[in-house]
Amino acid sequence: MPPDPSTETNMYELHYSPGTASLLPHMMLRELGVPFILKLVDREAGEQAGADYLKLNPHGRIPVLVDDGQALYETAAIALHLADRHPGLAPAVDAPDRADYYKWMVHLANTTQAEFRSWFYPHEYIDDPAHEASAKAAAGKRMMANFKVIAGQLEGREWLLPSGFSAADLYLLMMVRWGRTLPHPARDLPVLGAHAQRVLNRTAVQATFAAEGLAAPFV
Repeated sequence: MPPDPSTETNMYELHYSPGTASLLPHMMLRELGVPFILKLVDREAGEQAGADYLKLNPHGRIPVLVDDGQALYETAAIALHLADRHPGLAPAVDAPDRADYYKWMVHLANTTQAEFRSWFYPHEYIDDPAHEASAKAAAGKRMMANFKVIAGQLEGREWLLPSGFSAADLYLLMMVRWGRTLPHPARDLPVLGAHAQRVLNRTAVQATFAAEGLAAPFV
């Protein structure tokens, strides 16, 4: 569990909603063991579109991380910031696989995660509602093709980076979790299913899922 806020003078605030993109920084904060408090954003009540939240993120999306009074949004930006501030989830700047780390973090943000918006919200990408099913189906095909490529690159490895576990593995777990909604769940690719289970076995990850009230099946 996060430390008691009453005993800390300066800690992160993570504005989150269970199972959304805030899952990545939430897992990272617990993996890193740094002080933080959770601020629930009630999506059903539309709090992400309220005036108070829009002061933190004018785009009205989750998550937001408040660090010493500064509000930071965009999931990948928060993840990169945390990994740079606290050692343990990214290779050192001069390490051989630092470039691979950047590659995976940007790919998972710009390609994998970005495609999920067209899967979950296909109506945003069309003018004619009659095309919604087709747009969603096309998004699903693109995502499965992407997951297959990722599985091929992960083949024979325990983690995405040769040096070991990193924030990129947490990011991939979140994507595979979201991919359980696809016609052919991402977990059904054996390499991705096995990788997801390795990440799910981590104590900090289990604590995150419990804190968010996320129930099995996790992916």
